[in-house]
Amino acid sequence: MCAGAPSSCPAPDPAAGDDARSTAGAERVLAARRNSPERPGVDADQTYACASTRKARPVMKIGIIGAGNIGGNLTRRLTALGHDVSVANSRGPQTLTELAEETGATPVPVEEAARDAEIVVVTVPLKAVPNLPSGLLDGAAEGVAVIDTGNYYPQQRDGKIAGIEDEGLTESRWTERQLGHPVVKAFNGTYAIDILERARPAGAPDRQALPVAGDDEAAKRKARALIDELGFDTVDAGGLDDSWRQQPGTPVYGLREGVDGVTKALAAASPERTAEWRA
Repeated sequence: MCAGAPSSCPAPDPAAGDDARSTAGAERVLAARRNSPERPGVDADQTYACASTRKARPVMKIGIIGAGNIGGNLTRRLTALGHDVSVANSRGPQTLTELAEETGATPVPVEEAARDAEIVVVTVPLKAVPNLPSGLLDGAAEGVAVIDTGNYYPQQRDGKIAGIEDEGLTESRWTERQLGHPVVKAFNGTYAIDILERARPAGAPDRQALPVAGDDEAAKRKARALIDELGFDTVDAGGLDDSWRQQPGTPVYGLREGVDGVTKALAAASPERTAEWRA
């Protein structure tokens, strides 16, 4: 339905990390990509060019809430990099068997997704955020960084959200209030397929950059380091109240450019929400 759209476009909700496990995970994903129909310009080996750095990086426990396009592809990449990933969706862990077998991730109920996690990725439809369990982050590791990939699609999916429309909150500020925990906005304008196919080593001339916004500088650093490990540059997009610069309808949303292009696109954004993105 939205396979070609950026990260949170409406779509059906479909490590211990030792070296042997992470290598096997990477090999499984690469094999699957080699056996799939070729996409012009895609080099499956280049897709995981950054995976060779995983032994030099600490293994993290990461919780992913939402197993749609973005959540599923982050699960694939992060397990291939050797991280201990728990993944959850609204339909229960029994519906995540195939993803778990493919990646080695641990399927869990939503209530357990953040347990002991150093990073939690919330990648669910915006209208579903208030339905997440209360105290969701209570069992997370101290200093957990929470990454919000969400977008507000009032006409296409979410209906009117008063805090965004009437109070003028940015989408991620509203999400932060629902969760009761600071969030970092990232991946919201990223095409899900790019997480698999556009990873590049640091310094590569065609390395794509992603904007990252948030108030908690330590959490933002964690998020940016993770994105770098995934094979993308980042641009600091300011605090959460500045994150309107990367919401749907802005120049950076869906942009596939490097640091300079992303920086210019953020500067060119207008705070006025166009009719397409209002209820």
